[in-house]
Amino acid sequence: HDACYGNMAENTLPDHVAALEQLAQTRPFMDISRVGIYGHSGGGFATAAALFNYPEFFKVGVSSSGNHDNRNYEDDWGERYNGLESDVDYAAQANQVNAKNLEGKLLIMHGGMDDNVPPYNTYLVVDALIKANKDFDLIIYPNARHGYGTDSLYQIRRTWDYFVKHLRGETPPKEYKLSW
Repeated sequence: HDACYGNMAENTLPDHVAALEQLAQTRPFMDISRVGIYGHSGGGFATAAALFNYPEFFKVGVSSSGNHDNRNYEDDWGERYNGLESDVDYAAQANQVNAKNLEGKLLIMHGGMDDNVPPYNTYLVVDALIKANKDFDLIIYPNARHGYGTDSLYQIRRTWDYFVKHLRGETPPKEYKLSW
């Protein structure tokens, strides 16, 4: 909370980068040229911010239901973790502002009936990526709210597949069936 208060777009990401670089110095098995990140909700916001603000480091991301622009989200959440809009530049922290910096692979997911983080937050990023001529992948769960419920196994498989394909360079099993 204290580390990114007033600049939620930073979201402790410099610490994540520094920690991974430091760990890789003593762990030769780590390949930090292939770093992926995943997050849902606030983590979806952080995932997109990681790829947009640290494109030289984060190569693959899966961002689900991200509150990408906190001017379009619950004020009690943004104010609690970022400060009052009158005191903080929310516009500069909106992910769509930096979407043009995308270099890696990004899969964006959102529930079409999300009553927590409105899908409009994702559409802002999608629109910016299109305008910047950036390639990305998008999955909209038509009848899903903020948690994907019965679609969560599909979400898990698609996330795993995305990392296997874009970080490992391998082809995942086609339509592998997960079960609880």
